[in-house]
Amino acid sequence: MSSIPPSHPRYLSLITREKITHAQRIGIVHKTGLIAHGRGEAFDYILGENTPEISMNAEKTAAATLLLAQSPVISINGNVAALTAEECIELANLIPAKLEVNLFHRTTKRIHAITTLLKNKGAATIYGQKADAHIPGIDHDRSICDKDGIYTADVVLVPLEDGDRCKALTAMGKTVITIDLNPLSRTAQTATITIVDNVIRAIPNIIKWCTTLKKTDKNTLQTIVKQWDNIQSLDKILQFMSKRLNSLC
Repeated sequence: MSSIPPSHPRYLSLITREKITHAQRIGIVHKTGLIAHGRGEAFDYILGENTPEISMNAEKTAAATLLLAQSPVISINGNVAALTAEECIELANLIPAKLEVNLFHRTTKRIHAITTLLKNKGAATIYGQKADAHIPGIDHDRSICDKDGIYTADVVLVPLEDGDRCKALTAMGKTVITIDLNPLSRTAQTATITIVDNVIRAIPNIIKWCTTLKKTDKNTLQTIVKQWDNIQSLDKILQFMSKRLNSLC
């Protein structure tokens, strides 16, 4: 990474790629996570690699929702750990919320590697190792969770694509906040609050909003959440992306 000069026009993108490929080499990111990252980056080009106002509003709503939650959990997979481990820990401490490792390509080795990474970054308690509960309606390892974590959470922040689990969690009556650069994905379409943004911008933005709203009264936070319309927001972001594409033609 040190060989990439900060003056390079794609510096941030290249550094991000280096982080995720390094994490793949040491067993944190599954090889299919590299494909997911590349797909997301393509959508980020359409956004202009910036957070539009629509997405910033989603991040504000997410912050209000997390602050109102009784038992919020931030779900961590390999890509999230590779790119935003420190930020997720900071957000969890600020809310406060629990951190739980949940993986599609689940192995004891990967669970241990991500848990160790988070602990080395300063996280005190990491859920996801007990594996003493299952999310109904899922026939693969993403259903495996901790009873004291995701299973009993009222609000779950799911950074990055996770369509079937996102749908299953909402079916359990949970509020699901997702971060997904693809507004057409199952994740984006089934979440309660969809943030169409790059995770490396979205998590810091949610932290900023949580800091701003931390001392706000409960009624004001509830008003922010009640005003949210996910279908309308997805429609707006699709219009935004379409206009950007047309402007580049």
